[in-house]
Amino acid sequence: MEVLRHLRLLTKLTNVRHASSGATRPLKVLTKHFDEVSIPVPWGHIAGKWYGPKHVRPIVGMHGWQDNAGTFDTLAPLLPNHISFLSIDMPGHGLSSWLPPGISYHSIDYVLVTRRLMEEYNWDKISMMAHSMSSINGFVFCALFPEKVDMFIGLDVLKPPVRSARHIVDGLSERLEATLKLERRLRSGSEPPCYEWDELEKRLHEGSNKSVTLESCKYLLQRNCKASTHEPHKYYFSRDNRLKTSLFYTLHNEVPLEMASRIKCPHLFIKALQAPYYERKEYYDATLAELRKNPLFEYNELDGTHHVHLNEPEKVAPIINSFINKYRPL
Repeated sequence: MEVLRHLRLLTKLTNVRHASSGATRPLKVLTKHFDEVSIPVPWGHIAGKWYGPKHVRPIVGMHGWQDNAGTFDTLAPLLPNHISFLSIDMPGHGLSSWLPPGISYHSIDYVLVTRRLMEEYNWDKISMMAHSMSSINGFVFCALFPEKVDMFIGLDVLKPPVRSARHIVDGLSERLEATLKLERRLRSGSEPPCYEWDELEKRLHEGSNKSVTLESCKYLLQRNCKASTHEPHKYYFSRDNRLKTSLFYTLHNEVPLEMASRIKCPHLFIKALQAPYYERKEYYDATLAELRKNPLFEYNELDGTHHVHLNEPEKVAPIINSFINKYRPL
């Protein structure tokens, strides 16, 4: 029922009236059909968008932190037609169930979600295309379960960033305290802050450090907002606010290097040159050097922001399609 309510909201959002101009701007119509799917997990469901035939094992698309399955809306129609593609919402994101009250989000949980997905569909192998947070988790999955991956495409974040000891300890303290504050706010049952559509787009655009263009915001907002029940023509962000205090990996530099040495599958990584490295470049370069020892590893750099795959899919599609056609041919 929750998914149906969201789909009704999407219909409403196809014609959003802007208060400033009075004009109507329809959402861009996608050129490739997909089916909404709901995958059971112990705490609820994982939502997703399945492109292509159901009898073909898909490439599983996984999004970044606080994004959702819409991150691949512009790229999915450009992928090879012979392959299926399943873009999922991670727990607490998009249309997927939130974790139960009192439970914090941690990166390793998303790795387990990937295994749960394989068990639900009875897959012996998985093909993954992952951005940002999920690119990190895909890297970890490939290292922990190398025999279960037949192809991995990582977008912009190579591996778990290495932080200083002070950064890790201070960060854990701050996030645990912030978690309790967020839980108190959630228990109050009050509606989050609401915005007119233009402002919602602006907040997402600026909140991503302008990595998501204003034109691309709509693809993420389709699965990341609800209409206010108190303020007509206003919307609020509907993802789980507890994501803001997610717990991430706290690894010594030797751990990503060991992980990289264990990845044996065909592995494509694409780095956006206008995006940061999220850690000291020496740690990135050391892991990249280890990955290059895998003869099936391919590395590409291109101009664009952290969300170049969403903003300018025509730049990344030829690289990705060549890789797919090589390792998942017709």
